[in-house]
Amino acid sequence: MEILQDLFLPCLWAFLASVAFGLVYNIHGLGILICGLGGALGWLVYLLVQLLPAGNILAAFVAAAAIAVFSECMARLRRCPVTGYLQVALLPLVPGSGIYYAMRHCVAGETSLFLSTLLNTFGMAASLAVGAMLASTVLRILLPHLPQRHRDEQ
Repeated sequence: MEILQDLFLPCLWAFLASVAFGLVYNIHGLGILICGLGGALGWLVYLLVQLLPAGNILAAFVAAAAIAVFSECMARLRRCPVTGYLQVALLPLVPGSGIYYAMRHCVAGETSLFLSTLLNTFGMAASLAVGAMLASTVLRILLPHLPQRHRDEQ
């Protein structure tokens, strides 16, 4: 029961959130399900890395890298731009609550809590950006050098 509550349900909500954002981004057909799977995959990786003795920032980095690899592969398979898949799948991981609580602490005059929450939020956002960029860059460098299957033109 705890696996359902701790892993499956958050991934389901991330899937649904990514599908909803995919509708906003005007992604159609199978692409919207791929976006949802990317969001669920990212959230699952984030939760699994948090089970290790690692912090939120490392978990966000690894999750962003996993989403970038998934998005690059799906974009190449479907011959679509990777940007839509990547942005939509990353949205459930964006630290919106951290931004909210940082501003709340700022308005309340709680300076130490404000700075702590703000730095953690910036770290999360930066790790999402760096993880996605690093994985995409490495894949774009490596994929052209891998052997490819050629189709016979008929």
